[in-house]
Amino acid sequence: MAPELTWLLWSVLLAFAQVVVLATGATLQVGLPTLAGNRQGMPELTGWVGRMQRAHRNMIENLVLFTALVLIVVVAGKGNATTLMGAQVFFWARLVYAFVYGAGIAWLRTGVWAVSVVGMGMMASQLL
Repeated sequence: MAPELTWLLWSVLLAFAQVVVLATGATLQVGLPTLAGNRQGMPELTGWVGRMQRAHRNMIENLVLFTALVLIVVVAGKGNATTLMGAQVFFWARLVYAFVYGAGIAWLRTGVWAVSVVGMGMMASQLL
């Protein structure tokens, strides 16, 4: 398996872990019956749970782009040290991002997000 695909797998597992943390927090905050219902009129998640919800949403948005880049790199046979490093930078930055966002550290969160974008840029630079 191409090494970039391994980092894609780790990124998917990270997104899944975020779902588990989010679901646990949401259950504590609004209760399982509310979550098991149709969620119409569900109260807004607040505090760290709301931040984790937004962090997960951001992960999904960025995971779509990262997935496309990984698949193009692999299918085009363009994998090299730069694409591998870009995939690693993306994953580790996204892991840090989840913790930083959950902790509510606003400016650091933005910086860490930018690092993950640099990782994707490294990959894209090898495709152009």
